[in-house]
Amino acid sequence: MVTGASGGVGRATALAFAARGDRVALLARGREGLAAAADEVQRAGGEALVVTVDMADAKAVDDAAQKVADAFGHIDVWVNNAFAGVFAPFTDITPDEFRRVTEVTYLGCVFGTRAALHHMLPQDRGTIVQVGSALAYRGIPLQSAYCGAKHAIQGFNESLRCELLREGSGVRTTMVQLPAVNTPQFDWVLNRMPGRARPVPPVYQPEVAARAIVHAARHGRRREYWVGGSTAATLIANAVVPGLLDRYLARTSADAQQDEGEHGGPGNLWTPADGPHGRDFGAHGRFDDEAVTESRQDWISRHRGQVGGALTVGAGVLASRRLMRAVRH
Repeated sequence: MVTGASGGVGRATALAFAARGDRVALLARGREGLAAAADEVQRAGGEALVVTVDMADAKAVDDAAQKVADAFGHIDVWVNNAFAGVFAPFTDITPDEFRRVTEVTYLGCVFGTRAALHHMLPQDRGTIVQVGSALAYRGIPLQSAYCGAKHAIQGFNESLRCELLREGSGVRTTMVQLPAVNTPQFDWVLNRMPGRARPVPPVYQPEVAARAIVHAARHGRRREYWVGGSTAATLIANAVVPGLLDRYLARTSADAQQDEGEHGGPGNLWTPADGPHGRDFGAHGRFDDEAVTESRQDWISRHRGQVGGALTVGAGVLASRRLMRAVRH
């Protein structure tokens, strides 16, 4: 099951599962996007089940999970990816807007996880993948609601993981921390900045994120995965020099998050941009010209055992050579 599957990272993730021949339940609000995503999943070799749901509605999420379990027989993987956002200074965000971002992004993840566990715990297997962000550790200006929600997911997931480990459960939960991704969200979000919203470079294609999410679903024992060199650099810098990073982001981040041009519209906070009166936006945003399709850091993260082994062997060879030289002299 993939939430937020009508566009962006969710759409790319659904297609990545479909390419493996999987049955994929597509959850989102936008009917146009969901219909197009289902068609792509089927053409990619998967089986699609469309479920229209607002992830902020706990009962609707439970009902969606039951519908999928009835259709597929069981739920093996649940990917929590749905979110909403506002690009604005904190003081320009209304209480209702802040609440809505929190309900969709954070509580949607909580409700999705609860629904997944209802079906996974009795069978003592399954993997829940929380789609996070570098912003789950490092808040940036103009995205206080989204950063707060992602921080909350991080804490929630850590607590849940400890509980599952304590109980010896066969159900796994892991988190994938993403970099800036080329998705349609930057033309969807509610935007009160002077310019048009954009991701902070470097920007990655959604397929990079999708590969990491599918890998995490297959290897759920890992606590978390970092995708992109920018994610690794940000999280390390935040751990080592957070105060310095505060000042750097205060100087640079506002300009880095906007381009010249008109805003994309009122946003999708309350109604989906790909709803009955909208259109399908697909997985990609408007940044194809600059977005990269590979991440060396992601490959290293997914193959860290092999990399560690190679580094150990290499270090052993170097040490042996030094010892031989010392013996000769």
